[in-house]
Amino acid sequence: MTLFALSDLHVRYAENRAIVEATQPPDRGDWLLVAGDVGERLDDLEWALATLRSRFARVVWAPGNHELWTPRGEPDASRGEARYREVVELCRSLDVLTPEDPYALWPGPEGPVAVAPLFLLYDYSFRADGTIREEALAAAYAARVVCNDEFLLHPDPWPSRQAWCAERVAVTLRRLVELDGTPVVLVNHFPLVRAPTRALRHPQFAQWCGTTLTADWHVRFRAAAVVYGHLHIPRTTWHDEVRFEEVSLGYPREWRRRPAPPGRLRQIMPAP
Repeated sequence: MTLFALSDLHVRYAENRAIVEATQPPDRGDWLLVAGDVGERLDDLEWALATLRSRFARVVWAPGNHELWTPRGEPDASRGEARYREVVELCRSLDVLTPEDPYALWPGPEGPVAVAPLFLLYDYSFRADGTIREEALAAAYAARVVCNDEFLLHPDPWPSRQAWCAERVAVTLRRLVELDGTPVVLVNHFPLVRAPTRALRHPQFAQWCGTTLTADWHVRFRAAAVVYGHLHIPRTTWHDEVRFEEVSLGYPREWRRRPAPPGRLRQIMPAP
């Protein structure tokens, strides 16, 4: 049994949809971690997760920012927390685990490892040193590097996305403490540490990429590995001797430029 991961499938693109359609596990007992940004529309999300769940023994999903968007032209669509809960219920109907479910234990050869999908959002703290949020946002708008979340990801009923982030961090922290030292694979759409964002072509975008509140979680909770996406820079890095895996597929215009075949399953456990 192997624990694999993918993220940022963006199945509204036909090329990416074909990649998901072709994805098969080496063994029917394998698990798959899906670290967000499957798609913006519920029907796309349902198709992709149902397809993957029919092939993997277990599928674990953590939300990306795109799943939380309220699409333009859908005035009656749910927003904010209601949107998130709607997607959680969709996942549960497909037997896909979410951040609201008990953490599954992956039965590894060296003992069980908890698999913890996280929903944390961001709070604009990954901004240029010495700046406040308003200054960082103004610089991003001036550079025309602005995340669509500013227009499509609503924090209702919270007063702001950073307030929603603070609530999610507090809720998640309590659950992780309850693991009481059990090794864990942390799965979040956004990187838990700021360092991976240094590779962004447009540094202004980093403020939509995580929170400094999670900077020590990979050490504090004995992470066997950390899985994330969002940056569309697939790679393996190490922080405090913990392996971080960015597992995104990304947009066709991005993966066409890469020498590796797109959509390759990234092995998380056992450690490759």
